Amino acid sequence: QVQLVDAGGGLVQAGDSLRLSCAASGRTFATVPMGWFRQAPGKEREFVAAISWSGGGTYYADSVKGRFTISRDNAKKTVYLQMNSLKPEDTAVYYCAAPTTQIPYNRGNPGLYAYWGQGTQVTVSS
Repeated sequence: QVQLVDAGGGLVQAGDSLRLSCAASGRTFATVPMGWFRQAPGKEREFVAAISWSGGGTYYADSVKGRFTISRDNAKKTVYLQMNSLKPEDTAVYYCAAPTTQIPYNRGNPGLYAYWGQGTQVTVSS
């Protein structure tokens, strides 16, 4: 079993930055890709970013490319999402996610992920 705890959200102004973190338990963390998703009220859960198991490959949604950076520290069993130049449309609950096995990281299907954090709220004011 894998437990994910995501944190780091908050209330910021447009143009500000936040760094989200996701701490994982379990021996499988270092062997699988990790993803970040977000969900705004009334919207479907949306892919944000993903990173390969080794950290050597990343994949971003077009809406965040160039502004967000995903990274991981397998020794700390933690994945991060650095969010810069935040926009009001980034407002959502952000979730980290992990699969049970190796999956392609370069796509954003939430159905590929089995474990989810509890979510952390990011609110960006204009």
